[in-house]
Amino acid sequence: MDSLTELQAAMRACRLCLEAGHEIVPGAVFRGSTGAEVLLIGQAPGVTEVEAKRPFNATSGTRLFQWLGEAGWYEDEFRARHYMTAVTKCYPGKGGINAVGKGDRVPSKAEQALCRPFLEREIALVRPKLMILVGGLAIKLLYPAKMKLNEVVGTAVYFPPSALTNPVNFNFDDALPVTVNGNRLSVIGLPNTDYRSPNTDNGSPTIGRLVVPLPHPSGASLWPNKPANKALIAKAIQILHTVRIAWNL
Repeated sequence: MDSLTELQAAMRACRLCLEAGHEIVPGAVFRGSTGAEVLLIGQAPGVTEVEAKRPFNATSGTRLFQWLGEAGWYEDEFRARHYMTAVTKCYPGKGGINAVGKGDRVPSKAEQALCRPFLEREIALVRPKLMILVGGLAIKLLYPAKMKLNEVVGTAVYFPPSALTNPVNFNFDDALPVTVNGNRLSVIGLPNTDYRSPNTDNGSPTIGRLVVPLPHPSGASLWPNKPANKALIAKAIQILHTVRIAWNL
């Protein structure tokens, strides 16, 4: 699959999970095209996403785009310009041993493994400047599983170009921590001044990849409603706002 068009056709036609006995509703949900500079990765589509064939279509999308709107992206513009996908592409259904409360079933590790080549090929073909990881499954693609959500949300990491020879790099050890002070973005330990422009503040990269995690925006989750967690989300939004402006995203 040398092109994004071929890859997307293969994702739509895929029935690997269904043939393996996983109770999914087939029909990959994603949106985007070549040239996208932001890649947003969610957990898995919900039932309304399957019906509308649109990522983050329902109440979770309302909250997600409220956050992105505060960072400066209008929903229609973001959907038109950037790429939206998920760890697994098909609706996993409700219930099951991996269910969370009364919500949708969390895709199993086996399902994630079957879908992983598609995700990696999306990353390789899109080559985003910014990756937004939404929810626990997406965050765990990069961040250590032992890290709690309140240790991750409100932070960001940077991959310099030297770490992106293979654009599918989920090695946390290759990432550098990012700090934001107001509208100034800095990378701790940035190894090469070639990654910075003379017209930017010292420490601000102009190429490479930023990765910013967000919690799952589902209304079923109470985590974003707690005051301490709202403050962490506000930090994440500030990072996204700063990156969007600095990199013209």
